[in-house]
Amino acid sequence: MQLIGKTTHIDFMGHRRLAVTVSVLLLAGAIAALVVRGLAFGIDFTGGVLVEVGYPQDANLQAVRGQLSDGGFDDAIVQHFGTSRDVMIRLMPVEGMDGNEVREQILQALRSDGSDLELRRVEFVGPQVGQELTETGVLAMLVAIIMILIYVALRFQWKFAVGAVAALVHDVVLTVGFFAVLQLSFDLSVLAAVLAVIGYSLNDTIVVFDRIRENMLKVRGGAPVDIVNDSINQMLARTLITGITTLLVLLALFFLGGEVIRPFSIALIVGVIVGTYSSIYVASATALALDVTVQDLLPPEKTDEELDALP
Repeated sequence: MQLIGKTTHIDFMGHRRLAVTVSVLLLAGAIAALVVRGLAFGIDFTGGVLVEVGYPQDANLQAVRGQLSDGGFDDAIVQHFGTSRDVMIRLMPVEGMDGNEVREQILQALRSDGSDLELRRVEFVGPQVGQELTETGVLAMLVAIIMILIYVALRFQWKFAVGAVAALVHDVVLTVGFFAVLQLSFDLSVLAAVLAVIGYSLNDTIVVFDRIRENMLKVRGGAPVDIVNDSINQMLARTLITGITTLLVLLALFFLGGEVIRPFSIALIVGVIVGTYSSIYVASATALALDVTVQDLLPPEKTDEELDALP
């Protein structure tokens, strides 16, 4: 499929200062939301009980909430998942009650009106497990970013590595900040999506960096800004096609995947949009700000001793 017939000549880097300003403002807003509002952690991180039940007919969520409130579970989160006959109930840890007791009391409350519901799934997560998942999740993200920094530094040059990591941090903060602003549930599936966003954004950035390196070595007398601009324009069709096709799949997942997988698809949709933007403006603009030149990509000159040692 050919989305763009000819190579474009858009002056992306000519607008990089405006793009950096927009990114800084968005990052400030995301960090402020994380500090002030925090994340709405799911039971994967906070601990608690998740119960999924199926009704033989459409379930009235308001009535279900009323039954649970009468049973002493005022803070229960009730929502559909899959179809309108399937209901998911999430509860924070109940002091003095183990998971089995909570499950039995929930079922008793839901069957108080004679409903012939079916228990589909029950999950218990203790507060200690939730704390461990939070710590290991953050650790996994930090390790991923550090390994990427080392990989890009070895494959390209440290200025490109800093640009790539700046883009990844930009993408992660904006994606997580989006969840803080809208107070969407942040569970393990969303954490997995954030890690996937890191991989997607890095792939896009590496493709652009590869072309920049190739062009810098080919056109050694050119200005770095012009070479970066040409490289981004040459890869623009590939970047757009990859982003659009990925978004089509994610939108199908969002609309048809059901309630359970919706936070996962939202995180990926936000991450793919932000990652496409950052691979153009954040990663490349950061490398330019660090004054990347052709000399940075040339192999180090050999000393006289090394030349004498050659066969």
